[in-house]
Amino acid sequence: MGKKSKKSTKGSEPTKPTLHFTAPGIEEFDAASAARPRMKKKQYEAEMRTLQGELVAMQEWVRDSKAKVMVVFEGRDTAGKGGTIRRITERTNPRVFRHVALPAPTDREKSQMYIQRYVSHFPAGGEVVIFDRSWYNRAGVEPVMGFCTPEESRRFLEMVPATEKAIVDSGIILIKYWLEVSAAEQTRRLESRIDDPRKIWKLSDLDLQSYSRWYDYSRARDAMLAATDTSWAPWFIANNEDKKRGRLTIISHLLSRIPYEPLELPDVKLPKRQEVGDYVESDLPLRFLPEWD
Repeated sequence: MGKKSKKSTKGSEPTKPTLHFTAPGIEEFDAASAARPRMKKKQYEAEMRTLQGELVAMQEWVRDSKAKVMVVFEGRDTAGKGGTIRRITERTNPRVFRHVALPAPTDREKSQMYIQRYVSHFPAGGEVVIFDRSWYNRAGVEPVMGFCTPEESRRFLEMVPATEKAIVDSGIILIKYWLEVSAAEQTRRLESRIDDPRKIWKLSDLDLQSYSRWYDYSRARDAMLAATDTSWAPWFIANNEDKKRGRLTIISHLLSRIPYEPLELPDVKLPKRQEVGDYVESDLPLRFLPEWD
């Protein structure tokens, strides 16, 4: 796949954000898209296998070049942020790819500069850090749910472009994704969690409160995109109505943003095992687990 080198914006002054998303249609899933059949599992797994191999190649380039990559995932509740991140990190080295999902701030953290608790997780050379929600909480859930004042959210949106300019100028490759789903699909996914013991932990009181505030979140999202979509840190919008198709779309796009090189597999041959020699199997009273029927 072709790679595009990122042009440095270091030294230039922040200017008024330039919109890169198309506002009309962000909530209007056209009829053709809605009617499109869901991707089949066999095709999905085959495509994912290839992309995960490319992620390993990207990993090796990041490690060898000491690049610093930071990926931010934001979006609607149930939009599939966690599932996409799991697929990105599933086959990669956790010492290179780090998944950051911070809990609610402590009283001490609430007294700090707002972005301070996130900065400590920023990547060093040779690391990829993936934020599952980020400082953009102050543009979304916090003002919608009353966890911050409108003035605090407004000031945050004013400061973000310059802050992210400083992040990019420090050498960090910053990539931001907004995952979108329709109201009907969000309802379906939330309902699927109610009676599923594997998913019930995902259904919090906050999720239930947020569910009724669809258009409050829409307004907050639109204000966030308008204020923080810049040439140095643009937003990329992913339609994740079909999770399988959405994950492939996001991962392939992420790979296209990193100027990594194809991975050359080494010619590895397993060495010959030693002879049994004087080894004698022990007769310790070991506790073997009974195998699953």
